[in-house]
Amino acid sequence: MTHSTAPIRPDTTLADLATTHAGASRVFHRHGLDFCCHGRISLAKACAEHKLDLDALLSELRAEEQRTESFEQWDERALPQLVEHLLANFHLRHREELPRLIAAARKVESVHGEKSSCPKGLAAHLEHMAEELEDHMQKEEQVLFPMVLAGRGAMAAMPVQVLEMEHNDHALNLQRSRALAHGFVPPSEACGTWRALYLGLEAFERDVMQHIHLENNVLFPRTLRS
Repeated sequence: MTHSTAPIRPDTTLADLATTHAGASRVFHRHGLDFCCHGRISLAKACAEHKLDLDALLSELRAEEQRTESFEQWDERALPQLVEHLLANFHLRHREELPRLIAAARKVESVHGEKSSCPKGLAAHLEHMAEELEDHMQKEEQVLFPMVLAGRGAMAAMPVQVLEMEHNDHALNLQRSRALAHGFVPPSEACGTWRALYLGLEAFERDVMQHIHLENNVLFPRTLRS
């Protein structure tokens, strides 16, 4: 196991920490810190805005890094390898997972719709999110990624700008799904499908945030410099 030799400092941005330090993204997710779309602020500023104890968070980040057995620093890998990673580990996974989540949400709403704790409207929201995410991934696969692989990344300023704006929309969609699902905390009367749905939604949220982070904070800047 190897760890970054760069110190974890209060003035380092959330994006840089998530890129270079094992386990940092998990810590940020636990505390509701947006390291993907709004990751270009310092750890100290993020703690101040969210009323978190900076020293405690620094200790948590260092402990999490020591516990993490494997970590890939994608800022050090070739761009074609990063594109391959995004396709195999995020595009493919989103397309597999969202239909399952939508089906589970439909079932929960159908069976438990009369309960006040039921996540009413969740299935429709996930369907909307799936459509937007698919359109976004198609743009990447048909426009941006071919430019990157052809070595024409310096010409991709306009596609990158559009994709970053759409990432902000995805972040809002994630916030909406979390709100509809009551923070992914199942009520005492939740059945197995309901509980599995919330676990799946939380994992999906982590995946989408990691996906956006790798593009906003690693792929896009490196592409525009290539």
